[in-house]
Amino acid sequence: MAILVAAVIVAFAAFGAPLFTVFGASALALFNMDGVDSSAVIVEMHRISTLPMLITIPLFTFTGYLLAESRSPQRIVRFSRALVGWMPGGLAIVALVVCAFFTAFTGASGVTIIAIGGLMMPVLVADGYKEKFTMGLLTTSGSLGLLFPPSLPIIIYGLVSGVSIDRLFIAGFVPGLVIVVLIGLYCMRMAGVSKVRKHAFSWKELAVATKEIAWEIPLPVVVIGGIYSGLFTATEAAAVTAFYALVVEVFIYRDLSLMRDVPRVMRESMVLVGGILIILGTVLGFTNYIVDAQVPVLVLDFLKQYMSNKYVFLALLNVVLLIGGCLLDMLSAIMLVPLILPIAREFGVDPVHLGIIYLANLEIGYSTPPAGLNLFIASFRFKRPIISLYGASLPFLVFYVIAVGIITYFPELSLFLLK
Repeated sequence: MAILVAAVIVAFAAFGAPLFTVFGASALALFNMDGVDSSAVIVEMHRISTLPMLITIPLFTFTGYLLAESRSPQRIVRFSRALVGWMPGGLAIVALVVCAFFTAFTGASGVTIIAIGGLMMPVLVADGYKEKFTMGLLTTSGSLGLLFPPSLPIIIYGLVSGVSIDRLFIAGFVPGLVIVVLIGLYCMRMAGVSKVRKHAFSWKELAVATKEIAWEIPLPVVVIGGIYSGLFTATEAAAVTAFYALVVEVFIYRDLSLMRDVPRVMRESMVLVGGILIILGTVLGFTNYIVDAQVPVLVLDFLKQYMSNKYVFLALLNVVLLIGGCLLDMLSAIMLVPLILPIAREFGVDPVHLGIIYLANLEIGYSTPPAGLNLFIASFRFKRPIISLYGASLPFLVFYVIAVGIITYFPELSLFLLK
């Protein structure tokens, strides 16, 4: 019977059934097979609606959409270019920084590639960067900010795993910088090989660009500085950030109309949030069965027959997450957390460190062939065959994998700020 249920579920997923119906049906069928009332799933969905941290998802998502719909991308690009554009590979580093900023606020929903990709692509090519390099850079950078607050995947991981979201925000900062630095060094190298045109530094341009972006500079300071200093929690940071972004974009810059644009942005962002919450509720109902059925214990007993230490476990974990990340969407991949978390604890892996490893792998999965989401979005945005994006992304993915290896086997990078 269990095999039959599994086959039906896989068939539903293969034929494009909505994700929440796949997980919801799975949970209901499995609980019913064990003679447990179906209310066990509904109770789990209700439980998540009572979590105080849940409010951070709509607030940060709304903030990200506000920034993407305004002229904020143009202002950030101009400021970043004036600040670091004179460096070797400066414009490519500008693209990295801007993509990381927007991905942190939009949660790698594709908004970054749509908003920043079209803006940066012609500029990078005009400066002498090869088109293949440029497409690879912008495609893989569409998920670059997943480890920086207020990343939506960090929040969802925290809700599913029960790990403190505030601690995850702090733990992800240095590993996120490691990834940015490695990709940045590669960009500098390729800029030298391609003999990319350099831009002279101008104090005047920097002053003008800083004046333009003056009201938006405090945004990351409010989120990152406030949480890291302990001034306020992630929930409070979400409320402050959303209110501040609304005031700045509507009343100060006037990029958006309060009556015409804001309702539209609210509607679009909350449709995304609604989809996430429905899936999250059914996923938690499904994982509740996995925990009740003691599946982690069975898996752990099996793994102990073939693994002697946590380093082998971490290597296998990375392989599984890299494969899962390119085949599954973010929520489907995070569904595995309740299964993996107890096993990781048995091998002595800190839950916070596990979260950073998990999210770093998801960051790669978004751009990994054959089914990474960023590849399809970039193919649509740049009007290029998806096969060409496979080749363009691979050199960058090599550096992502190196960064994940460093993050995995040097846990202090994630944990030393928490001490």
